[in-house]
Amino acid sequence: MGHMSSEDLAKLIAAVEDQERRLVFPAFTEADAWRLGSLLVRLATDRGLPVAVDIRRGEQQLFHAALAGSVADNDTWIERKVRVVYRYGASSYLVGRRLAAKGRDLDASQGVDPARYAAHGGAFPVRVPGAGVIGVVTVSGLPQADDHALVVEAIETFLAG
Repeated sequence: MGHMSSEDLAKLIAAVEDQERRLVFPAFTEADAWRLGSLLVRLATDRGLPVAVDIRRGEQQLFHAALAGSVADNDTWIERKVRVVYRYGASSYLVGRRLAAKGRDLDASQGVDPARYAAHGGAFPVRVPGAGVIGVVTVSGLPQADDHALVVEAIETFLAG
């Protein structure tokens, strides 16, 4: 990943904030979770990406798939990233980059157990107008910027459809 300049980091944070403002769902049903999850699986399969895909609404897991090359540890990462989205109301990537901009990590100094929370990219909030964050779409298995980008690409495609 390398160290970004603070200027580049600020640009990245602004770009992710913009994604979160734009990518809002009119509603989010079980059928939507299936369609979005299937789209993510298609994109990842076409590209040979070794990822696990997870979609949940509240506490309920609505979609899960583990593709070739993914491992059980990806599911542990999914759980840790999902907790970050629910706790902070933002994508796991945005939470991590905002902390990085302050030279911090998500750990005990933030009142968080790092074994349970991971501010690594890949979990994106499902926002519905008037309800806020009601769910999370997560990809795990790639470098964090790539996990995040794949989720964003799928949500953009889904919402454009």
